[in-house]
Order: sequence, then structure tokens, then C-alpha cells
Amino acid sequence: MNVLFLGGTGIISTACTALAIDRGMNVTVCNRGRHPAPAGATAMIADASDRSSLSAAVGDRSWDVVIDFLAFTPSDIETRLEVFRGRTGQYVFISSASAYQKPASHYLITESTPLVNPFWQYSRDKIACEDRLMRAAREENFPTTIVRPSLTYGDTQVPLVLNSWAKGYTAVDRMRRGLPVIVPGDGLTLWTITHNTDFAKGLLGLFGHPGAIGQAVHITSDEVLTWNQMFESVAAAAGVRSPKLVHIASDFITACLPEDTGTLLGDKSNCALFDNTKIKRLVPDFVATTRFDQGIRRTLAWFDADASRRVVDEDLNATHDKLIAAYNRGLAAAMKDFGR
Repeated sequence: MNVLFLGGTGIISTACTALAIDRGMNVTVCNRGRHPAPAGATAMIADASDRSSLSAAVGDRSWDVVIDFLAFTPSDIETRLEVFRGRTGQYVFISSASAYQKPASHYLITESTPLVNPFWQYSRDKIACEDRLMRAAREENFPTTIVRPSLTYGDTQVPLVLNSWAKGYTAVDRMRRGLPVIVPGDGLTLWTITHNTDFAKGLLGLFGHPGAIGQAVHITSDEVLTWNQMFESVAAAAGVRSPKLVHIASDFITACLPEDTGTLLGDKSNCALFDNTKIKRLVPDFVATTRFDQGIRRTLAWFDADASRRVVDEDLNATHDKLIAAYNRGLAAAMKDFGR
């Protein structure tokens, strides 16, 4: 099977390309050349956001499956439609589970849960991309499959809420230095975190699957934990016995840090439990086997193996220190008002 990954060197896509190569697929990875293609894959250098660049790189070639991790806006989708019409047997668009209505009208999220997110432009753009692709599927038989990952991590990422995505060691560094870390709400929100190697198994099972054409499906773990449990698992993996968790209401956080409105009010301050019946029906051997407490130990081992990987976001540290101080002042004032 000939497959083209647009992207292929990110947190999720790295595991997907590795598994595709391991399974003997003929893998091409398209990116701007800032990160080398994985061993065993063919590199294709292009700017996927530039129609002429992508079209020139594709030329007259075609693929059985094109997997797109780099489309974020409807204009990106228009580029893909123009470039890949007649050049792929299946186009897999990587959307986002943050597109689902939050809080959901039913506690268990299915692929039929409404797609609406008034808090996060990223999610609204993904919804618009899905709408355009489904219209292309109806009107011109464009072979679309939509995949919605939820929060997915790997050996190089610490997937805690409000942590730095680019410098994921930041939260671990705070824990190890005995500094407080912020947990939204009371920390009892139920959430789902998926290891990238588990996601990859579900994704590759959809490649070339005629029953997946014209369908949308999410791929997540079945393990559900509270944010408190996830923070405690990270602390345990980091060798910290009693992490200092500061619980702050999400609306307090976003009032002070409006840049976090999307990820909190539009996603992670709400429960997210997923019904994986559909992916298991399409891919009967799919099962997520990496528990979070196991996966995060692998992640911490990766960071601890090389000091150069333990990069800290000092700007985020300063912002969180300021937020915690503001919360503590408010709490002290409230307790004083109530004679406590």
C-alpha cells in the first residue's frame, strides 16, 4: 500500500508513520524539511499550506491513502481537493475531538454528538473543514474519512492541562522543585488521554477500508481518569510523592488568562468520555493497551535520559506563579470577609 503523510513528524503522526513502515507500507512523508523523514520513508519537501508548492511536489503521482495532519482551515481543504482529486483512493483528514459539543448533551460522546465549540477558533475551523469535505464526498464522491483524536501524547510529551505543549517538561520541573501546579476546577473532571501508539493502531486499520469512506470516527483510549489522577500519575513517574496541586476554577483562570479560554472552557474543563464502538466495528482488533501510568513513565524516562530535553518554559512559570498568587490573595480576602 502506498501512503502519503502530510506531516508525519509530530506527536501523533510520528507513531503512525513508524507503524506504517513497520507493517511494510510504502510511506512518503511530506513536510517543509525542518524535520527529517523517518528511516524507511521517502521524503517529499513542500509547504502544504501553499497550493503551488504542494502541487509541484505531488506532480502526477498518486497514492492509495493520503493522511493529512496539516490541514486546519477550509482554505487548506480547498488546496487538498484541488491537488488530490483523482490522485488518492482515500483521503484521511485528521480533525479534533475538541470539535464536539462541550459539555455534551449526553455523558458519552459518540460520532453523532453535535459539532459546536463557541469558545475555540481552532475547533470551529476543524468543524468547517469537516463540513467542506463531507460536501465534497456527497457532490463529487471525494473519498473522505474523518478522524477525530482527543488529547494524544507520546514519549516526548507530558499531556497535562495548562502545561506547555512545546516545553512539556515544565510541569514536571515544577513538581520536582516543590512548586505548585494548577489543576482546573476541583480536579474531578473525567477525561481521556490516549497514547500515540494506540491511536496509530486504530488509524492504520482504516487505511483502504471501504466502510470508512464517507465516515467520521474518533480514536481514543477507553481509560477514563480525573485530572487529579493524571497529575498524581505524572508526579509518581517523576518521583514526587506529594505534588502541590492548586485547584482554581476555570472561569477564574480564563478571566486572568483569556488565551486559555479555548482549551479550558471549550474542552478540558468538561468531562470527555468517548464511545469507541465505531472504531472497534471498523477495526475489530483495535484496543488501546497503554495505561496512562505506564505511558507517562516512558515519557519521563525519555526526558531523564538527556538533560537537553528538559527544557522549561520560564514565561509560563512566571504566568502561573502570578495566577496562583492572585488566587491566594482572593482566597485570603474571602476568608477574612467570612471571619475565617
